[in-house]
Amino acid sequence: MVTKTGNSFLSREQYAAGLAKALRAELGATHQATKTLMRWTNANERTVKNWMAGTSGPRGEHLVALIRHSDLALAAILCMAERPFAGTVLELPLLRRKLQAAVEGIDAFLYLGGLRDPLHFSS
Repeated sequence: MVTKTGNSFLSREQYAAGLAKALRAELGATHQATKTLMRWTNANERTVKNWMAGTSGPRGEHLVALIRHSDLALAAILCMAERPFAGTVLELPLLRRKLQAAVEGIDAFLYLGGLRDPLHFSS
């Protein structure tokens, strides 16, 4: 949506459709998905079905509860806000810890159980 001042904003329809796509991708379009969203957000069934159909999108506390549980919903929000890399920045510390653990595991294998000299790969 473009305003009179020329600023571009996301329309309600685009917002609802974007979140619905993310929710269906993560949870599917089953009755169980509806129940899961109801549990996550404490919203009623009709409201959740409207979110899943893309008729309307969650507001306020429902949106916060939803992105607390759904990585795809968070990614969709960041993408719609034209901040696709914000999620990546938030994940960097976790990624660093995982990489450190992987390197430690490789080192343990190479030094203790596998090759005695990890730089010497002779057969």
